[in-house]
Amino acid sequence: MDVRHLQYFLEVAKQKSFTKAAKTLHITQPTISKMIKDIETECGVTLLERTGRKAVMTDAGEIVYKRAQQIVQSFDNLANELSDLMNIKRGKITVGLPPMVGAHFFPKILGQFREAYPEIIIQVFEDGAKKVIHDVESGALEIGVAVQPVDQERFHAISFVKESLRLVVHPDHPLASKEEVKLVELKDEPFILFREDFALHDQIIETCIRIGYFPKIAYESSQWDFISQLAAAKLGVALLPETICNGLDRNKVNIVKLIEPEIPWHLAMVWRKDKYLSFAAREWIKFTKKLL
Repeated sequence: MDVRHLQYFLEVAKQKSFTKAAKTLHITQPTISKMIKDIETECGVTLLERTGRKAVMTDAGEIVYKRAQQIVQSFDNLANELSDLMNIKRGKITVGLPPMVGAHFFPKILGQFREAYPEIIIQVFEDGAKKVIHDVESGALEIGVAVQPVDQERFHAISFVKESLRLVVHPDHPLASKEEVKLVELKDEPFILFREDFALHDQIIETCIRIGYFPKIAYESSQWDFISQLAAAKLGVALLPETICNGLDRNKVNIVKLIEPEIPWHLAMVWRKDKYLSFAAREWIKFTKKLL
């Protein structure tokens, strides 16, 4: 048995079909059937039940499937490491950035990194922090920026922003002239929040619930500038990070410190502990760590 046997088995299990797996792998169906039969003979168990056109894993197949994934991943990691040695300082990085983070912290870094490493391609994906952390965990992204805290057993994390949320209201709002506002004072206000795939959406709601009320949600958006514009149009109150508030037009909105409790906005660059990082990704982490 070699790694190809396991790769073929994983594909059949994924497709639940010998025919589909053969097409995906660009080999003949008899070849893939023989590979699976070789594994079953060597292991002394049946891995796949052939029911009509479907191939369903047995209990033994489930066990082999889990181990095969780990072995194939290790083999891929080895291939990637060897490729780094042969193609040093070349490669591609996939990075996930929430819109607020990408717009305010990374344009300059991306430009300087491109100058230093013109052979490295950076693919940037903009999504809410919840989606970013999910994609890093699944392997769809190598590196992402997420809102702290993150699972320290699963992720490496480099913290680079520690701020709090501020209240954003129209200048005519009764709370606009105050220096500080307690979160409980917003109990009857319509909230303008980020969408559910943003970490701040849950964070704001959970904090409100913790002090005794569920916020009245008037609008949701994925764009911080649209949220501030809705607040400027007297359609509700918004809670935005300090960095964002610093760039808002003070003729259209007032910014008020939020207290009791403060809602933190702590950011970190994260990547999986158990996944191999390419040379390019490691250089990106080292480079951004210095600048951030």
